[in-house]
Amino acid sequence: LWRPTKEISCIGSSRSIMSSQKALLRNARIFSRCNFTSLSVTRPIGFNLISSPASITYGAVYRSSKNRFIICATSKPVNAQANADDSWPLKKRDTFQTVGDIFNAFYRFSRPHTVIGTVIGIVSVSLLAVQSLSDISPAFWIGLSQAVIPALFMNIYIVGLNQLYDIGIDKINKPYLPLASGEYSLRTGVAIVTAFAFMSLGFGVMIGSVPLLWALSVSLVLGTAYSTDLPFLRWKRSAVAAASCILCVRAIVVQLAFYLHMQSFVYRRPAILTKPLIFATTFMCFFSVVIALFKDIPDVDGDKIFGIQSFSVRLGQERVFWLCVYLLQAAYGVAIIMGGVSSLMWSKLVMVQGIL
Repeated sequence: LWRPTKEISCIGSSRSIMSSQKALLRNARIFSRCNFTSLSVTRPIGFNLISSPASITYGAVYRSSKNRFIICATSKPVNAQANADDSWPLKKRDTFQTVGDIFNAFYRFSRPHTVIGTVIGIVSVSLLAVQSLSDISPAFWIGLSQAVIPALFMNIYIVGLNQLYDIGIDKINKPYLPLASGEYSLRTGVAIVTAFAFMSLGFGVMIGSVPLLWALSVSLVLGTAYSTDLPFLRWKRSAVAAASCILCVRAIVVQLAFYLHMQSFVYRRPAILTKPLIFATTFMCFFSVVIALFKDIPDVDGDKIFGIQSFSVRLGQERVFWLCVYLLQAAYGVAIIMGGVSSLMWSKLVMVQGIL
């Protein structure tokens, strides 16, 4: 911690005053580059340009952040009361200065790559229920919105809950996340996670789609079991249990439940399992296992310290990487074969040329 205690005398010529100002501002710039989010000033700064010397004494508590501090000069001695008010010459900038800062923190908290994956998965499986161009109607877009919005809320609940229980791990593996960096307090994280869980289930109940509500409920249960540090829970400690959770949600719940939402609730058709749906579910089983394995490869350092026995920890990062590559090759190889034997030319083009 930087802790200057040297007295700066401001009595004398204008040259000495300017030198003192430059020294103070230089120290302030050094101080601003440190990562602090909480500041304890053991003696307020006085900077009197006319008659009295000033003694600078700082104390600070380390936490990781990007906050900046502004050093001000006053024309009279500062009242030496340890009160955090605007009269202090040393002021800490607020954590969030603009709407952009707030959006940026929430963007990182929501784990956008999972949001993108959720949206793409729901849209693609919803299109499997389309039998003709006439099905792309306002009813389709309304039904799709009814599926995507509560699913995104549930996605934020799951990734947020995981961050709440992984603050220590994320300080090592992902220090840029708001909870790990200190931008969000624990109370803020709990409030966001709770609100999005209730909003997700509330939307599901109001919409009235049984497959949709089933998907949200199963995701809630598995997401809670995956992260929550309670007896018989925190399944992420086990490599097999963690992979099973991700496979169940991404490969089975998303594929079957959201397809049935469009098929039976939106189009009012019989709930049947088509060949494209079976193929998509099988393909996503492979893909979800790859997701479960790949995501832990860069997190080995923190996982080892906190006892998370992922496959990357147990088998090594290189072995897991190549295992994922082989699984992807197998999945895409089967997809190319399925496209090649299809009787539809557009299916051949999409499945074969699209993958190659």
